[in-house]
Amino acid sequence: MNMNSLTKRSLILATLIAGLGLNGVSQAQSANFKVGLILPMTGPFASTGHQIDAAVKLFLQENGTTVAGQKIEIVLKDDAGVPEQTKRIAQELVVGDKVDALAGFGITPAALAASSVATQGKIPAIIMAAATSGIVASSPYFVRTSYTMTQSAGTMADWANKQKFSKVVTMVSDYGPGIDAEKIFKDRVVQGGGQVVGEIRVPMRNPDFAPFLQKVRDLQPQAVFVFIPSGPAVTLMKEFVERGLDKSNIKLIGDGGVTDDDTLNDMGDASLGVVTSFHYSASHDSALNKRFVEAFGKANNGMRPNFMAVGGYDGMQALYKALQSTNGQARGEALVNAMKGLNFESPRGPIQINAQSRDIVQNVYIRKVEKKNNQLWNTEIDVSKNVAP
Repeated sequence: MNMNSLTKRSLILATLIAGLGLNGVSQAQSANFKVGLILPMTGPFASTGHQIDAAVKLFLQENGTTVAGQKIEIVLKDDAGVPEQTKRIAQELVVGDKVDALAGFGITPAALAASSVATQGKIPAIIMAAATSGIVASSPYFVRTSYTMTQSAGTMADWANKQKFSKVVTMVSDYGPGIDAEKIFKDRVVQGGGQVVGEIRVPMRNPDFAPFLQKVRDLQPQAVFVFIPSGPAVTLMKEFVERGLDKSNIKLIGDGGVTDDDTLNDMGDASLGVVTSFHYSASHDSALNKRFVEAFGKANNGMRPNFMAVGGYDGMQALYKALQSTNGQARGEALVNAMKGLNFESPRGPIQINAQSRDIVQNVYIRKVEKKNNQLWNTEIDVSKNVAP
């Protein structure tokens, strides 16, 4: 082989090596950041999963999949709302998929099941849905973008006291958040001089509301405070009217999940006039929320976003802002620290991640179901600002 041939081959090889080197630099600048998204996509809480999944996809569509040099990869897993599956999936995501963050958690038991995994793996975990007040304290790696029962039930109790409801009954689903809501509401009402004359707990699975509504009627309160997951709430509302409680001068009030935006129109006129307290309404009057509702519906065959969707959307906002503030370098505890103290505008209004508790501070609205343009909406009629978790 002559010298000219050797020279040409050397030049070609050098060019290839240089090209590989440049490609390596490019890949390093766009390193993957994996988010393990654990949601109940099947089972009784499937609507929660579908709302959050849709919101995460919308956020990525609007903001891109690369932030601060990190290529965001979502690894979606269905836990069906079963805590044992949540823990197993979280372990697989941390050990096998090597995710950089966990997110989702449709119900309280699911979040609690994953707390030890997040702690041991030193993996930030964003609670997008679960609402029991004490969850975040169970792991130093938890950050919440949903809401707490203290915010919802406590604000509703304050409103009931303002209405001079001196005699009320609570009716809640018999699991963590329901029991949490019952206690918070009762304590606040009693502090305000009111009286809780009955505490009714309804089974989570296949509830038959008829006997419980009869108990409410027998107790003859001025109001009944209800915490029921959004799916069964449709049946509750219809039975409330069928049994004539709407005409018995018993006011139905509750946590905002009772008149969930996702299922509100399925309830029909039975829900008109129901008053709830919540951190989000699809009718929230802000330019950002109007764009959010329009874009969400357009991307999801007209589906209306609910409180779960906004929790998922803002969970991604918090993650992106934390990565931006650390130039994409933070992982583990450093990433959690970057989320502490964050404050930004959400479709729900202004929110903040408390720097000490890692929990959410936000406005809580009193909403009344009204009909506008032949659709039912939770119209905001009052607000408590910057409510602590």
